[in-house]
Amino acid sequence: MHSQSFTAGGPAQVPMMSPNGSVPPIYVPPGYVSQIIEENGVRRVLVLPQQPEFHPGGHSPLHHAPPLPHAHLPAFISHPAMMPPLPHLYTGMAGGVGDMGSQYISQYHPAHIYSEQVSTDSHPQHGRPQFVHRDDRMSKTYERLQKKLKDHGSTPTAADVHNGLGGKGLEFDAGQPSAGADGLSGRGKNGQSEELEQEAKALQALLSTISKPEVTDIQARGSVLSWSAPTRTPDSQEGSAEEVPPSLPEPINYEVSISFIGKDEKYDTTYSGEELSATLEDLRPATDYHVRVQAVCKCVYGGPSEVVNFTTLTCEPEPPNAPRKSSGTKSALVLQWKAPCDNGSKIQNYILQWDEGKGTGVYEQCYYGPQKQYRVTKLSPASRYSFRLAAKNDMGISEFSEVVDLITSCSVPCPPLPPDLLKAGVTWLCLQWQRPSGSPKEDDIYYVLEMEEEGSGYGFQPSYDGEDLSCTVKNLHRSTKYKFRVAAYNTEGKSNPSHVAEFTTSPDRPGCPCRPGIRGRVLPNSFKMAWEPPKDNGGSEVTKYVVERSEGLSGVSWELVYSGPALEHVCEGLKPGCSYQSRIYCMSEGGQSLLSETLQVQTPAVPPGQCQPPRLVGRAKARELQLRWGPPLVDGGNPVSCYSVEVSGPQAEESREVYQGAELDSTVGSLLPGRTYAFRLRAANRAGFGPLSESCEVTTGPGAPEPCRAPTTSCRSPSCVVVSWEVPLGNGAPVTDYRVEWGVAEGTMGVSYSGPALSTEVKGLLPATNYYCRVQAVNVAGVGPFGEAVLCQTPCSVPAAVANVHALKESEMRTYAPPCDHGSPITSYLIDLGERQPLAIGPVSRHVLQNLQPDTAYRLGAGPFSHAFKLKTKPLPPLPPRLECTAFSHQTLRLKWGEGPGKASASDALQYQLQMEDRSGRLVSVYKGPCHTHKVQRLNESTSYTFRIQAFNEAGQGPFSNVYTFTTMLGNSDFKQEYKGPSTSHVLHGLASSSDYRFRVCAVRQCQDAPELAGPYSPTITLSPPRGEAQGGGAGGGGPGGAGLRAGGGETARPRRSLSDEQCAFLLLMAFAVIAILIAFVIQYFVIK
Repeated sequence: MHSQSFTAGGPAQVPMMSPNGSVPPIYVPPGYVSQIIEENGVRRVLVLPQQPEFHPGGHSPLHHAPPLPHAHLPAFISHPAMMPPLPHLYTGMAGGVGDMGSQYISQYHPAHIYSEQVSTDSHPQHGRPQFVHRDDRMSKTYERLQKKLKDHGSTPTAADVHNGLGGKGLEFDAGQPSAGADGLSGRGKNGQSEELEQEAKALQALLSTISKPEVTDIQARGSVLSWSAPTRTPDSQEGSAEEVPPSLPEPINYEVSISFIGKDEKYDTTYSGEELSATLEDLRPATDYHVRVQAVCKCVYGGPSEVVNFTTLTCEPEPPNAPRKSSGTKSALVLQWKAPCDNGSKIQNYILQWDEGKGTGVYEQCYYGPQKQYRVTKLSPASRYSFRLAAKNDMGISEFSEVVDLITSCSVPCPPLPPDLLKAGVTWLCLQWQRPSGSPKEDDIYYVLEMEEEGSGYGFQPSYDGEDLSCTVKNLHRSTKYKFRVAAYNTEGKSNPSHVAEFTTSPDRPGCPCRPGIRGRVLPNSFKMAWEPPKDNGGSEVTKYVVERSEGLSGVSWELVYSGPALEHVCEGLKPGCSYQSRIYCMSEGGQSLLSETLQVQTPAVPPGQCQPPRLVGRAKARELQLRWGPPLVDGGNPVSCYSVEVSGPQAEESREVYQGAELDSTVGSLLPGRTYAFRLRAANRAGFGPLSESCEVTTGPGAPEPCRAPTTSCRSPSCVVVSWEVPLGNGAPVTDYRVEWGVAEGTMGVSYSGPALSTEVKGLLPATNYYCRVQAVNVAGVGPFGEAVLCQTPCSVPAAVANVHALKESEMRTYAPPCDHGSPITSYLIDLGERQPLAIGPVSRHVLQNLQPDTAYRLGAGPFSHAFKLKTKPLPPLPPRLECTAFSHQTLRLKWGEGPGKASASDALQYQLQMEDRSGRLVSVYKGPCHTHKVQRLNESTSYTFRIQAFNEAGQGPFSNVYTFTTMLGNSDFKQEYKGPSTSHVLHGLASSSDYRFRVCAVRQCQDAPELAGPYSPTITLSPPRGEAQGGGAGGGGPGGAGLRAGGGETARPRRSLSDEQCAFLLLMAFAVIAILIAFVIQYFVIK
C-alpha cells in the first residue's frame, strides 16, 4: 500500500489500494474523525476535523452548509503505472482552522456531507443557487476533442485525457513521458496527428498563463472578482517558441470556480463567460472563500490560476423561527425560541412583540433581552394573542419571524346539548353535537362521546375522544337502539355529560325471495306466478315485491311488470308460443334485496292472427281468378302450415272453400263471368285455424250473355206474330245484339231477326199453324246460348182459294179436293157469276148451275182467294243497308254499305243514293249508283259529317236509313293564321312565285257575353301566284261561296280538282290503248312492209 504522512486542517484525499478490497485501518489524530463513503464501487475514507459542540463566537449551531456532492474523483482508480504524479493531492489544506484568524474561528462551517448527524433545523442558503459541477462539461469537452482528433486520424493523448478530466493532468513533469503517449507513439502516429497534438499542447500552455484574480468590493453576501487575459511570458517564448502560438485565438471563455470548504477541496463553477470580471452573489456572511479562474478556448482547458482567498463581511442575524408555547394558564403564557444564525456577530438580545390580544395588526414590544424564553402574564382567559420575534447583534436587527397565535386557558366547559343524528346506517351512526354554550372560541375544547347498547348491561362506554363536533360510530348491530351522551373537557377539567339521546341503526336489506313458481295453468297470453317471502327480512318488514320479466332466454332486457306487497301476480299481455323469464326482488326500509332465481315459462301457441285480404294477380278472366296473399303478421307462436280461401257469391250465398294448402297463391276456377265475388283468407298452424280476413271483392272478366228467358208471342193476324223478350244477364258486358230463330220444328229453325231491339214481327205465317221460337243474346265477349224454345200457334183464318175449277159439262161445275180450311172446317162455297150476286152453296165439291141464259157465255169469277185470274204485283221497295266508315283521313271518308263488291255495273237492279248534310242543314246527294262503296273527298279536317243512304230498284225508292255521323281526323297543323276580320277578301304580299300555297277559311261568330265560336274550316284549296311577276298576287276567301286568286291581268284562276278513282282508271286505260295502237302501226309500217 502506498502511504504518506501529511498534516491538514481540513478534508484531504489520499489514494490507497488494497489487494483484498477491505478498508485498511487508518490512524486518526486527536480532534479528527474518519468517515467511509462508497461511490460507484470505490470506497473513500474522509478524515475530517471534529465539529465543536460550542462556538466561541456565539455562532448558532443551527447554521450549517447545505449538503453538497462528494468530492471530485475519477470514476475509477487507474493502475499506478498509468497514473501521472499528482503532487497537488498531497499538499496540506491551506486556509484550515489553524490559518484562520481568531475572530473567524466560530464562523467555520464544515460540509454536511462529511457529518454523520445533520440537523433538521438548518436555515436556507441565503437564496444562493446550487453550484453546477464541472465534470460533465469537461467530459463533453473531452468527447468533442476526441472526435476532432479522430477525424484527423488520431486518438487523444494522455495529456488530453487528463486535461478533459479537469485540467489537472497538465501539472505533471514535462520530462516524464506518460504511458499513453508511449503507447500511441509505438503504434505509429502520422505527422498530422503529432502536429495537432503539439498545437493543443501549445494552446494549453498559453491558457495556463492566466494571472491570479483580484477580489474587490467585498460585502456580506457578495463581491467583485476581476482578472487579466493570459499572456506569453518571456520564459515560455525562449523555451518553446515553436510550440506556443504567436497570438491568442478568439474567443476565450473564462470559468470562475469557488470553494468555501478549503483551498484544495471541491470547487463549484459560478460564472462562465468572455468577460474579465464577475460579480459573486448569494454568498454567506463571515465565510472564508477560495476562488480561482480557468481559461477555455476551442475545447482546450488551460490550467487554473492561483487561488485567491477572501472572507465576506458580517451582518445582522437571520430571521428567527416563530416562538412556541411551552406552557400556559388562564392568565399567563410561557414562550420559547431558538437562536438563529448570527452571521458572524454574536446575538446580544431578542425582541418579542405582541398585539395585546386586540387583533388589529399593531404590535408592541413585550420583551427585550438575551434570554430564549419569556413568561407573559396578566392575560385574559381563553383569549387569542399574536407574537413575533427578532434577533439583534452588533450589525443590526434581523427581520421579524412569522406571526404565531397563542390562546390562554379557560374554565371547565358547561355540559353540552345531547348529540343529534346526522345519518344512520346498518352498522354505523353518524352523530354531531354543538359546542357548549358560553365557551370562548379561543378555548381548546375536547369531547368524549359515550354509548350504551340497549340490553347489553355494560353501561355507557366511551366511543370517541377528540376535538371534532361529529363522529361516526361503527361496528354496530342492525336495527338496534343505542343510547348516547357527550361530555366536554379542556385543560381545566371535564364537564358533566349531556342528556341521553337514543338512536336506532337502520335495518339491513332483506334476503332474496324464494324461487317463484307457477300457480294454475299457463295460458297463451298470461300465467299466474307466486313466491314465498325471504327467510331473512333484514330487521324490518318487507314493504313490496318487484317482479321483472324478460322475453326470450337471453335475459338481456328486463322490464318491470309488478310492484306491490302481494305474494302472487298474474303476468298478462304475453305472446303465444314465446319463452319468458321472471325474477323477483323485495324491498324494505333496509334497501333492496338480491334477485331471486329465474323462472322460465313457455306460453302455448294459438291459431294465427288475421291475414291480410288476398289480392288479384294479373287480369281477371271470365271463369277463373289468380289470387295471391301473404303470411299473417301474428303466427300465434307456431309457424303457419296451411292456408284456406273461402269465396261467397254475388247473391250473398254461403261461403265455400275453394283452396286449402301451404302455397301463397291459388287459381280459383268455376266462376261466373261478370260477377263480383268476395274472397276471405285464414291461416292455420298446429293450434288450428285463425280468424278469417276481411273480404276482398273481385269481379270476373266479361263473358257471353246468359240464356234469354222464354220470349212472349202475340199474334196480330193469322200470318203475323210479334215476338218480344227481356234483357238477359250480360255477364259483365252489355248485350249489343239479339238473334231470333223461328221454325215449324225445333230442329229446322232459322234466324228470322238479328238486331238490338227487344221485339220483332214475324210475317208470312200460315194460319192455324204451330211455330217454335227462341232468342239468343250477343255482347262483346261472345254469343250466349239460346234460351228456351216457345211454341206459338197462329189463329184460324178463312179457307184457302179453290184450285182447278173447271166445267164438267154445261150447267155443271166440279172441283177437286176441298181447299185448306186454315184451321176451321169449310162451311160453304161462294160462286161469283159476274154481275150477279155470288151464289152460296154448301160444303160440296160439285154444283149444278141453273137458270142460265143460253148461248151465253159466263165468266166464273172466283172468291177472294180463288185463282180465276193471275195478278202479279210489284215488289216492295228495298230497305236501306247499314252504313259503315271503312277508312278516313283528314279530308276524306270512305263509306261502305250492303253486301257485295265495291264496284258494280250499271245494269244492277238495286241502286243506292248517298246523301250528306251540308252547312245549311240540307241533305244533298253525293252519290247515286250501284256501287257499295264511295269516297267522300274535300272535307274539312276534324269535322263531323252526317250521312244517310237509300236503296231503290224498279219497285221504287225505299226509305232512308237512320242518320250516321262520321268525323274526319285531325290533319297536319302546318297552317298559320294570316287574316281575321269582317272582310270577305284578303290580299297577301311577299309570296314566292314558284311555290304553291294552301288556303282554308272558317267563319267566327262574335257574341257579346260569350267567347267567340269558330265554325268548321272550308275545303282546302291550292293556289299559285302568277309566274309573270316576281312579287305580287293575293288570295281571298269569301266563306263557302268559293275562293279566288287575283293576278296582274285580273283573271281568276279556278281551283284544281282532283280526279276520282274511276276517272284515273279510265285515263290509264286510254293511255294503254293509244300506246298499243301506235305500236301496232309501227310494226305494220316498218316491219311487215
